Amino acid sequence: MPKHPYKAVVLDLFDTLVKWEPERLPLMEVNGRSVRTTMPFVFPKLSERLGNRFLQDHFVQVCTATVDEINAEREADWIEITCADRFARILERYHATHHVGDAIELRQLAEELTRVHMDGVRAVTWAPAERAEAVRRLAGHYRMGLLSNFDDAQCGREVLLDSGVADLFEAVIISAEVGLRKPNQRIYQQMLEMLHLDAADVLFVGDTPREDVQGPLLAGMHTAWISKGAIAIPDGIPAPHFIVRDLLELPDLLGV
Repeated sequence: MPKHPYKAVVLDLFDTLVKWEPERLPLMEVNGRSVRTTMPFVFPKLSERLGNRFLQDHFVQVCTATVDEINAEREADWIEITCADRFARILERYHATHHVGDAIELRQLAEELTRVHMDGVRAVTWAPAERAEAVRRLAGHYRMGLLSNFDDAQCGREVLLDSGVADLFEAVIISAEVGLRKPNQRIYQQMLEMLHLDAADVLFVGDTPREDVQGPLLAGMHTAWISKGAIAIPDGIPAPHFIVRDLLELPDLLGV
Protein backbone atom coordinates (compact mmCIF):
# COMPACT_ATOMS: atom_id res chain seq x y z
CA MET A 1 0.00 0.00 0.00
CA PRO A 2 1.23 3.57 -0.64
CA LYS A 3 2.63 5.31 2.40
CA HIS A 4 0.48 8.38 1.66
CA PRO A 5 -3.15 7.67 0.73
CA TYR A 6 -3.58 9.99 -2.24
CA LYS A 7 -5.70 8.80 -5.11
CA ALA A 8 -3.89 10.83 -7.78
CA VAL A 9 -0.64 12.66 -8.43
CA VAL A 10 -0.74 15.64 -10.79
CA LEU A 11 2.52 16.84 -12.33
CA ASP A 12 3.70 20.05 -13.91
CA LEU A 13 5.47 19.44 -17.25
CA PHE A 14 8.42 21.77 -17.87
CA ASP A 15 11.30 21.47 -15.39
CA THR A 16 9.28 18.88 -13.48
CA LEU A 17 8.87 15.94 -15.86
CA VAL A 18 10.93 17.33 -18.73
CA LYS A 19 14.00 19.54 -18.79
CA TRP A 20 13.77 22.81 -20.72
CA GLU A 21 17.28 23.96 -21.71
CA PRO A 22 17.09 27.47 -23.23
CA GLU A 23 20.87 27.75 -22.98
CA ARG A 24 20.97 25.58 -26.11
CA LEU A 25 19.06 28.18 -28.14
CA PRO A 26 20.87 30.75 -30.31
CA LEU A 27 22.30 33.81 -28.57
CA MET A 28 21.07 37.15 -29.89
CA GLU A 29 21.31 40.83 -28.92
CA VAL A 30 17.87 42.24 -28.14
CA ASN A 31 17.56 45.83 -26.89
CA GLY A 32 21.15 45.80 -25.72
CA ARG A 33 20.85 42.46 -23.90
CA SER A 34 22.16 39.06 -24.89
CA VAL A 35 19.27 36.59 -24.82
CA ARG A 36 18.69 32.99 -25.81
CA THR A 37 15.83 32.94 -28.29
CA THR A 38 14.18 31.12 -31.18
CA MET A 39 13.98 34.36 -33.18
CA PRO A 40 16.85 33.36 -35.53
CA PHE A 41 14.78 30.31 -36.50
CA VAL A 42 11.79 32.41 -37.62
CA PHE A 43 13.73 35.08 -39.51
CA PRO A 44 14.22 32.97 -42.67
CA LYS A 45 10.47 32.27 -42.84
CA LEU A 46 9.72 35.98 -42.46
CA SER A 47 12.25 36.88 -45.12
CA GLU A 48 10.81 34.25 -47.46
CA ARG A 49 7.24 35.45 -47.02
CA LEU A 50 7.74 39.21 -46.73
CA GLY A 51 10.79 39.82 -48.94
CA ASN A 52 12.16 43.34 -48.63
CA ARG A 53 9.27 44.29 -46.33
CA PHE A 54 10.94 42.25 -43.58
CA LEU A 55 13.09 44.62 -41.55
CA GLN A 56 14.63 42.54 -38.79
CA ASP A 57 15.36 45.28 -36.27
CA HIS A 58 11.87 46.74 -36.48
CA PHE A 59 10.27 43.31 -36.28
CA VAL A 60 12.25 42.56 -33.11
CA GLN A 61 11.13 45.87 -31.59
CA VAL A 62 7.47 45.09 -32.32
CA CYS A 63 7.91 41.54 -31.07
CA THR A 64 9.49 42.45 -27.73
CA ALA A 65 6.94 45.19 -27.01
CA THR A 66 4.07 42.82 -27.81
CA VAL A 67 5.50 40.01 -25.68
CA ASP A 68 5.85 42.40 -22.72
CA GLU A 69 2.22 43.46 -23.18
CA ILE A 70 0.97 39.87 -23.37
CA ASN A 71 2.97 38.86 -20.29
CA ALA A 72 1.31 41.70 -18.37
CA GLU A 73 -2.14 40.54 -19.53
CA ARG A 74 -1.38 37.00 -18.43
CA GLU A 75 -0.24 38.16 -15.01
CA ALA A 76 -3.23 40.45 -14.51
CA ASP A 77 -5.90 37.81 -15.04
CA TRP A 78 -3.98 34.49 -15.14
CA ILE A 79 -5.23 33.82 -18.64
CA GLU A 80 -3.43 32.09 -21.49
CA ILE A 81 -2.73 33.77 -24.80
CA THR A 82 -1.50 31.25 -27.34
CA CYS A 83 1.73 31.48 -29.24
CA ALA A 84 -0.20 31.71 -32.52
CA ASP A 85 -2.26 34.60 -31.15
CA ARG A 86 0.95 36.29 -30.03
CA PHE A 87 2.48 36.04 -33.50
CA ALA A 88 -0.81 37.24 -35.01
CA ARG A 89 -0.77 40.33 -32.81
CA ILE A 90 2.87 41.00 -33.68
CA LEU A 91 2.16 40.69 -37.41
CA GLU A 92 -0.91 42.93 -37.22
CA ARG A 93 1.19 45.67 -35.63
CA TYR A 94 4.03 45.17 -38.07
CA HIS A 95 1.48 45.28 -40.90
CA ALA A 96 0.28 48.71 -39.76
CA THR A 97 3.64 50.11 -40.88
CA HIS A 98 4.79 47.74 -43.62
CA HIS A 99 1.51 46.43 -45.15
CA VAL A 100 2.51 42.78 -45.24
CA GLY A 101 -0.80 41.06 -46.03
CA ASP A 102 -4.50 40.71 -45.39
CA ALA A 103 -5.98 39.17 -42.25
CA ILE A 104 -6.07 35.63 -43.65
CA GLU A 105 -2.47 35.82 -44.87
CA LEU A 106 -1.29 37.18 -41.53
CA ARG A 107 -3.05 34.44 -39.56
CA GLN A 108 -1.56 31.77 -41.83
CA LEU A 109 1.91 33.25 -41.36
CA ALA A 110 1.36 33.40 -37.59
CA GLU A 111 0.58 29.68 -37.59
CA GLU A 112 3.70 28.94 -39.66
CA LEU A 113 5.90 30.99 -37.33
CA THR A 114 4.40 29.20 -34.34
CA ARG A 115 5.41 25.81 -35.72
CA VAL A 116 8.96 27.00 -36.45
CA HIS A 117 9.28 28.51 -32.97
CA MET A 118 7.85 25.43 -31.28
CA ASP A 119 10.14 23.10 -33.19
CA GLY A 120 12.98 25.08 -31.65
CA VAL A 121 11.48 24.77 -28.17
CA ARG A 122 10.91 21.04 -28.56
CA ALA A 123 14.49 20.51 -29.74
CA VAL A 124 15.88 21.77 -26.40
CA THR A 125 13.36 19.93 -24.19
CA TRP A 126 13.77 16.32 -23.06
CA ALA A 127 12.81 13.91 -20.30
CA PRO A 128 15.61 12.33 -18.25
CA ALA A 129 15.20 8.57 -18.05
CA GLU A 130 15.15 8.70 -14.24
CA ARG A 131 12.13 11.01 -14.26
CA ALA A 132 10.28 8.79 -16.70
CA GLU A 133 10.97 5.84 -14.43
CA ALA A 134 9.69 7.84 -11.45
CA VAL A 135 6.41 8.39 -13.31
CA ARG A 136 6.15 4.66 -14.01
CA ARG A 137 6.62 3.90 -10.31
CA LEU A 138 4.04 6.49 -9.28
CA ALA A 139 1.56 5.25 -11.89
CA GLY A 140 1.70 1.81 -10.32
CA HIS A 141 0.02 3.23 -7.20
CA TYR A 142 -1.73 6.47 -8.17
CA ARG A 143 -3.84 7.83 -10.98
CA MET A 144 -1.80 10.39 -12.91
CA GLY A 145 -2.62 13.87 -14.18
CA LEU A 146 -0.58 16.58 -15.86
CA LEU A 147 -1.24 20.33 -15.78
CA SER A 148 1.09 22.65 -17.68
CA ASN A 149 1.32 26.37 -18.34
CA PHE A 150 2.28 26.33 -22.01
CA ASP A 151 1.05 28.48 -24.86
CA ASP A 152 0.89 25.85 -27.63
CA ALA A 153 -1.18 22.72 -27.14
CA GLN A 154 0.34 20.79 -30.04
CA CYS A 155 3.93 21.24 -28.88
CA GLY A 156 3.01 20.65 -25.23
CA ARG A 157 1.48 17.29 -26.08
CA GLU A 158 4.39 16.44 -28.39
CA VAL A 159 6.83 17.14 -25.56
CA LEU A 160 4.78 14.89 -23.31
CA LEU A 161 4.82 12.15 -25.96
CA ASP A 162 8.60 12.53 -26.24
CA SER A 163 8.88 11.66 -22.54
CA GLY A 164 7.81 8.07 -23.24
CA VAL A 165 5.23 8.04 -20.44
CA ALA A 166 2.32 9.99 -21.97
CA ASP A 167 0.10 6.92 -21.89
CA LEU A 168 0.27 6.86 -18.08
CA PHE A 169 -1.56 10.20 -17.70
CA GLU A 170 -5.34 9.89 -17.75
CA ALA A 171 -5.98 13.64 -17.39
CA VAL A 172 -3.90 16.26 -19.24
CA ILE A 173 -4.45 20.01 -19.43
CA ILE A 174 -2.22 22.35 -21.42
CA SER A 175 -3.11 25.96 -20.62
CA ALA A 176 -3.36 26.87 -24.32
CA GLU A 177 -6.32 24.50 -24.59
CA VAL A 178 -8.42 26.16 -21.89
CA GLY A 179 -7.40 29.84 -21.98
CA LEU A 180 -6.34 29.82 -18.33
CA ARG A 181 -2.98 29.64 -16.58
CA LYS A 182 -1.90 28.49 -13.16
CA PRO A 183 -2.44 29.89 -10.52
CA ASN A 184 -5.97 30.65 -11.79
CA GLN A 185 -8.14 28.54 -9.49
CA ARG A 186 -10.41 27.48 -12.33
CA ILE A 187 -7.67 25.47 -14.04
CA TYR A 188 -7.07 23.37 -10.92
CA GLN A 189 -10.80 22.80 -10.62
CA GLN A 190 -10.89 21.60 -14.22
CA MET A 191 -8.23 19.03 -13.38
CA LEU A 192 -10.20 17.83 -10.36
CA GLU A 193 -13.33 17.54 -12.50
CA MET A 194 -11.44 15.48 -15.09
CA LEU A 195 -10.22 13.13 -12.36
CA HIS A 196 -13.59 13.11 -10.54
CA LEU A 197 -11.74 13.57 -7.25
CA ASP A 198 -11.84 15.88 -4.26
CA ALA A 199 -8.87 18.20 -3.83
CA ALA A 200 -7.74 16.42 -0.65
CA ASP A 201 -7.22 13.24 -2.67
CA VAL A 202 -4.63 14.85 -4.96
CA LEU A 203 -0.92 15.60 -4.61
CA PHE A 204 0.24 18.36 -6.96
CA VAL A 205 3.93 18.33 -7.94
CA GLY A 206 5.90 21.10 -9.60
CA ASP A 207 8.84 23.47 -9.50
CA THR A 208 7.31 26.98 -9.55
CA PRO A 209 6.28 28.17 -6.08
CA ARG A 210 3.28 30.32 -7.00
CA GLU A 211 1.84 28.09 -9.73
CA ASP A 212 2.70 24.67 -8.30
CA VAL A 213 2.55 25.27 -4.54
CA GLN A 214 0.46 28.29 -3.61
CA GLY A 215 -2.17 27.78 -6.33
CA PRO A 216 -2.83 24.09 -5.64
CA LEU A 217 -2.85 24.71 -1.87
CA LEU A 218 -5.54 27.36 -2.33
CA ALA A 219 -7.48 24.77 -4.34
CA GLY A 220 -7.27 22.36 -1.37
CA MET A 221 -4.65 19.97 -2.76
CA HIS A 222 -1.49 18.74 -1.06
CA THR A 223 1.73 19.82 -2.75
CA ALA A 224 5.28 18.62 -3.37
CA TRP A 225 7.69 21.36 -4.38
CA ILE A 226 10.63 20.48 -6.64
CA SER A 227 13.22 22.83 -5.19
CA LYS A 228 16.08 22.15 -7.64
CA GLY A 229 18.40 22.75 -4.70
CA ALA A 230 16.89 26.01 -3.43
CA ILE A 231 17.40 26.50 0.28
CA ALA A 232 13.82 27.50 1.11
CA ILE A 233 10.46 28.29 -0.43
CA PRO A 234 10.29 32.02 -1.36
CA ASP A 235 8.79 34.48 1.10
CA GLY A 236 5.04 34.81 0.83
CA ILE A 237 4.51 31.26 -0.42
CA PRO A 238 2.93 28.81 2.05
CA ALA A 239 4.95 25.75 2.93
CA PRO A 240 4.40 22.70 0.71
CA HIS A 241 3.71 19.33 2.27
CA PHE A 242 6.88 17.86 0.75
CA ILE A 243 10.10 19.20 -0.73
CA VAL A 244 12.26 17.22 -3.15
CA ARG A 245 15.19 18.29 -5.28
CA ASP A 246 13.97 16.37 -8.33
CA LEU A 247 10.97 14.31 -9.40
CA LEU A 248 13.05 11.14 -9.25
CA GLU A 249 13.04 11.43 -5.42
CA LEU A 250 9.25 11.42 -5.12
CA PRO A 251 8.48 7.68 -5.33
CA ASP A 252 10.79 6.87 -2.43
CA LEU A 253 9.33 9.75 -0.41
CA LEU A 254 5.84 8.40 -0.96
CA GLY A 255 6.91 4.86 -0.19
CA VAL A 256 6.35 3.44 -3.67
